[in-house]
Amino acid sequence: MTHSPNPPHYQRLTEHFQKIAHFEHLSALGDWDQATMMPVGGSEGRGAAMAELARHIHELKTDSFIETSIEEAEEELLDSHQMSNLREIRYQFMQANVVPADLVQAKTQLAYRCEHAWRDQRANNDWQGFKPNLQALMKLVKEEALIRAQAQELTPYDALLNKFEPGMTTARLEHVFGDLKSWLPGLIETVQGQQAGDNEISLAKYSAQSQEALGRDVMTYLGFDFSQGRLDVSSHPFCGGVPGDIRLTTRYDEADFTSGLMGIVHETGHARYEQGLPKEWRGQPGGGHRSMAIHESQSLFCEMQLGRGKGFLSQIQPKIRKHLNSRLTIEELNHIYTRVKPGLIRVDADEVTYPCHILLRFEAEKGLIDGSLEVADLPEFWAEQMKSLLGIDTRDDYRNGCMQDIHWAVGELGYFPSYTLGAMYAAQFRFAMEASLGPVDELLAQGNIDQVFHWLDKNIWSQGSLLTTEELVRHATGETLNPKFFRHHLEQRYLK
Repeated sequence: MTHSPNPPHYQRLTEHFQKIAHFEHLSALGDWDQATMMPVGGSEGRGAAMAELARHIHELKTDSFIETSIEEAEEELLDSHQMSNLREIRYQFMQANVVPADLVQAKTQLAYRCEHAWRDQRANNDWQGFKPNLQALMKLVKEEALIRAQAQELTPYDALLNKFEPGMTTARLEHVFGDLKSWLPGLIETVQGQQAGDNEISLAKYSAQSQEALGRDVMTYLGFDFSQGRLDVSSHPFCGGVPGDIRLTTRYDEADFTSGLMGIVHETGHARYEQGLPKEWRGQPGGGHRSMAIHESQSLFCEMQLGRGKGFLSQIQPKIRKHLNSRLTIEELNHIYTRVKPGLIRVDADEVTYPCHILLRFEAEKGLIDGSLEVADLPEFWAEQMKSLLGIDTRDDYRNGCMQDIHWAVGELGYFPSYTLGAMYAAQFRFAMEASLGPVDELLAQGNIDQVFHWLDKNIWSQGSLLTTEELVRHATGETLNPKFFRHHLEQRYLK
């Protein structure tokens, strides 16, 4: 191993990936603008521009010098963090190098066209209009999955999972989700039985403007830095941008402010993670988020572990009164946010029934990729699964059925399992946090939310991708993923 105070091959790689990060910054802002402010007529031109940019980024990530530079950098004297960054550089190179640039460009352009049309098609319950777009996009997704699978000696669906959750496999998910299915239906039934006599709480109508003011106030309470981010409206809530320029979106329902508010809390969890990533590694693969399940763990920590507890609700109840002139009590808010009631929409689901929405999508995605499920048969499959898992009839309701999510409309399969994995990680993090800080609900009630975020920053955010997922979770909790904490959390909160 050659000693060098400034390892030249490693240095060249970091400079190259910093350049890539600049282009990815612009790509992220293009995505945000397309979802929030771009006029309808700009879709075709934007799609072509973003496809060209995606091709350029892909070519930068597959530059021929990278592979040899990685091999040469491995012989240089690097510290542990540099070695971790090199590991992530190698992973990104591998992920990009297996897919042809023409396919990247074609898929990006088709995804933009499909997603833009999906907005109106979903609103109009137009499955027949959406179906051919999804069929064309799914053909490219399956092509990508097969190419990735052959290069990595994985199954096609495992290859897609690895884009979002490195190291995750279908077999591992089937084991974890199989355990979930063994006890979750019984818990849902028990909790619903306990809540059967509870009265529904009616909500007044509030304007989007007043809800936005409330959301911004709650984001400030959660520590969001508005000098490095903003809040806007889109048809599907998301958190985009880059760590120094975070873009959050939500949607408002004037008849139910609680939905938009908790959507903001969820996306703020994503944003706090991004804003907390190590600044000294910004622009480097080792400084990025660890995985999408870890990312979702941070949004779900805010939304579920914090957001639906009485400690959190006691802190935001005065803000709700201030901005909405609402007289809802803490007990009434708690009733609303812990109500277990199967529903059509994933993003509005309570935390007990939410995993059922993911189990459905997991099975659908496996079928779409291995060919056992055709796009044309998706509505029927969806209806059968919703009836089986949640007892809900979705026949002919495509808008609130298989067309409700943006993920498939942009060709991203393999992401959905991250949500329930994230919920499991969030619960595990909370119990580890409480072992050193005491009950989180009490910390919030006492106005000590900063202690919660300090723990997350120290154990999760500041680590970036310098640790692998298993190393990160073990670092924070003393063990790798253990789904028992999720069950313990739900039983602790919902069983009387």
